[in-house]
Amino acid sequence: QVQLVESGGGSVQAGGSLRLSCAASGRPFSYYTMGWFRQAPGKEREFVAAMNWSGGSTNYADSVKGRFTISRDNAKNTVYLQMNSLKPEDTAVYYCTVGLQFDPGTTVEEYDYWGQGTQVTVSS
Repeated sequence: QVQLVESGGGSVQAGGSLRLSCAASGRPFSYYTMGWFRQAPGKEREFVAAMNWSGGSTNYADSVKGRFTISRDNAKNTVYLQMNSLKPEDTAVYYCTVGLQFDPGTTVEEYDYWGQGTQVTVSS
């Protein structure tokens, strides 16, 4: 049974920072892509960031480039999302995901396992 458990969400004022964590269990994820998506109320789930197994290839949504940083610790089967300079438009439920493909894709269809999500709320 594959499980992804997110933590680190919360409420913060604009300009603040949060760090999300996602611990994976159930199988070794060292050779798979791990990433983050988010979904705001009334909107579709959208790509945020992803990293391939070695960390040598990353992808970021244009809206978060320069503000968010994805990292992973394969020994701990954990992926992180450091979010700085947060804006009210970053408010959403953030989902951790794992894909069995090699490259850090940007579409929901490319990913195979999903966490339950963690709420991030940014107030102005």
